[in-house]
Order: sequence, then C-alpha cells, then structure tokens
Amino acid sequence: MKPAFQKDDTFLADVLRVLGSGGRSLWWLGQSGFLIAQNGRAILLDPYLSDSLTKKYANTDKPHVRITERVVAPGILAASGADFDFITSSHNHTDHFDPDTLLQLLLINPLTSLVIPVANREVSNERLGNRFSSRLRYLDDGASIVVGDIEIHGIASAHNTVERDQDGHCRFLGYVIRWGPITIYHSGDTMLHDQLVPSLRRFEIDLALLPINGDKPERRVAGNLDGPQAAKLAHLIGARCVIPCHYDMFEFNTATPDEFTAECEHLGQAYVVLRAGERYDLSF
Repeated sequence: MKPAFQKDDTFLADVLRVLGSGGRSLWWLGQSGFLIAQNGRAILLDPYLSDSLTKKYANTDKPHVRITERVVAPGILAASGADFDFITSSHNHTDHFDPDTLLQLLLINPLTSLVIPVANREVSNERLGNRFSSRLRYLDDGASIVVGDIEIHGIASAHNTVERDQDGHCRFLGYVIRWGPITIYHSGDTMLHDQLVPSLRRFEIDLALLPINGDKPERRVAGNLDGPQAAKLAHLIGARCVIPCHYDMFEFNTATPDEFTAECEHLGQAYVVLRAGERYDLSF
C-alpha cells in the first residue's frame, strides 16, 4: 500500500497550524476529497475517509482494494477542533457521499451544512436520517447558494451523461466555489459535455480539481475524464492551476498522472500533483 504523504496526527497538526495562522491552503484527502482552509475557517469537498466500499465489495467480483493509506479517520478529523462551514457531496456514489464519513463529521460539528444536488434529497435523507434535514443545502445546475460569505454555484456534470430526475434536476453536479480572493472548481465525477466549458468560462477559475481515472467499460463503473482530457478542460476554461484527483484509491479504477502532466506541459497549463495528505498553499 502506498503511504500517505502525511496522516493522522501529523496531518491534523498541519491543518490546525494553517487554520491558527489564518493561512490559505488545500489538502488532498484521496479520491475526490479535499480540505480547504482560509482565514481560520475550513470546508470539505466530497470526503471519503472510511473503508466502507472495501468492506462492501469484499469477496465479490469487483473488490475495492485500497491503494493508498487513509489520511485521517472521520471521527478524528471531526473531533480535531477544525470547524467546517460546509461539506459537499457532488452525487450519491459512496466515494462522494459516504455515510460512514459524513455522519461522524455532522454529529460532532453541529453548525456544518451539507451541500448536495437537489435531485439527491430523498437518498440523502435515507442515508443520513432526518435529524440532519435542516442542515442540507440544495443546489442544481445554474443555481447558487451562499453559506456565510462563500458563494457555491452548481455546474452540471456528465457521469457518463448529464442525468436528470423526473423534475429536470441534475443528479451529478460540480461546484464552483467563490471564497474571498479565490475561485475553485470541483467537478465531482464528470466527462466532457457540450455545456461544460461554456458554463465554466463565465467564472475566472483559479484552481480546477479534476478526475483523471478515465472511462473504461470493463471496470463496470461510470467513467470520468482521463488525464489528457482533464488537462485540456483546465486549459479551455482558463484555470490558473489544475490538480488531478480520483486515482490511487482503488486498484480496479485508477490511473497514473503521467499523461495528465505530459498534456499540461504540452498546453502550457499550470498544474500541481499532490500525494494523499499533502498540502498546497493557495497564493492566488
């Protein structure tokens, strides 16, 4: 198993140091999970911090064998003293909406909101229970909400297509987050679709967080951008920097960042490749 760059107490000490100093940083938590801190406050994007999928698919024909060490257990993160303004879930797949992670974070952080697609309201209540219903904040493609002083905009994602419920609400979303001087796009799981670039170009994206594991039908799971596609998307939307994610978690559904970095170099697109638990200081 690959070691995390930093984990547990070392990881938490790094986060708390940045929070205490009022710094602005991002950490990759593995898969599509990120922790972002600014001015003593923090948010979480699609955290998957358990082994629920490994346990669920053990002894099946689709085992979810973990590649990289877990950065931190959800209960330890929840009790660390880091307060989170909100947590996002981009869609209902468990590596983006993990009750084993979210329940502990929400129970110990009573002021934290959970931002989800409105299409996923019913499933969210089923998984978490009605006790958190007042803390759910709903978004859809083209809509926005404000949590404190942070704007969050919904962007349709295609996983593998732009899928909508019977009321026309998108089941898969990405989020553009405007927080003070920085604007971040977290795509969730997506492939390219006709409206993605036009939807994003109206924002001045500082940092794009994009999957690179690709789309291979033999894996029997919905696909994502591959490395070159992620680099091209970042370039097309004018992102000042791009960080790859959604790899190095499960053996059956991963990729290396080599093609991503090669395409970024070819396009002149600024990028950063992180290891799980590694910090990136946001100097935009």
